Amino acid sequence: MLASDRVYAVLREEILAGALPPGAVLTEVEQSSRLAVSRTPVRGAFTRLLADGLVRSQSPRVLVVSEISADRVVQLYELREALETQAAALAAMRRDADRFEPIRIRLLDAPRLLELGEEGIADYFELVDALDRAIDEAAASEYLSVALESCRLHSSRVRRLSRHNPVRLREAASEHLGVVDAILANDPRLASHATHFHLHRSLTTALASLEPSASQSTSPEGILST
Repeated sequence: MLASDRVYAVLREEILAGALPPGAVLTEVEQSSRLAVSRTPVRGAFTRLLADGLVRSQSPRVLVVSEISADRVVQLYELREALETQAAALAAMRRDADRFEPIRIRLLDAPRLLELGEEGIADYFELVDALDRAIDEAAASEYLSVALESCRLHSSRVRRLSRHNPVRLREAASEHLGVVDAILANDPRLASHATHFHLHRSLTTALASLEPSASQSTSPEGILST
C-alpha cells in the first residue's frame, strides 16, 4: 500500500469512527509526524479527504474535520430517501436469499449483541455496513451504486450519533430486520416503505443528538413524512 493510501485510510477511519471529531484541526506537520511519513503523502491524503467532503480547508496546509450540522444532516437524509428506498426496492425485486438470509440471522441476534458494550456496538455497526453493501450489490445498478457510495460515507458518521442511545439502537435493529424481511418476501413496495420508515426515525434521532440550538431550527416533519 502506498504511503498516501495508508494515511488516507487511517484519517478517513478516524473521522468516521469519531476519533477525529467535527472541528478537529489537521495539519500536515502534525500528521506526518504522528503517522511517520513525509508531508507529501499527507498532502495527497488531505486532497482526497477534501474531495470526500469529510474535511474543509482552513489554510493551504491545515484542514478542519467537517461539522455535522442539522442542515447538512437534513440534506443527507433527503438524498438517502431518494437513493436507499429505490435500492431496497430493486434488491427486493432481485431477491437474493443466499445474500440476505445470513444477514437476517445476524440481525435476529442484534439485541444480544447490543448488550455487550462498545465491542458489541462496533460489531453491530459492522453488521449494518454489511447490510448496506448487500443492498447496494443486490440492486445491481452501477449508477445507483456510485451515488450511494458517497452517501454511505457520510451516513456512517451520522449513524454513530446514536451509538450511546441503546433504545434507538434496538429500534434500528428491528427496522433493519423489517427491510430484510421485505426483501426476502420479494416485495419491492414494502422494502421501500420499510426503508423510508427507518430513515424517518433515524433522522429524528440524529437531529435530537445534535446541539439543541442546531436541532431546534430544523424539524424532520415534512422532510421524510410518514
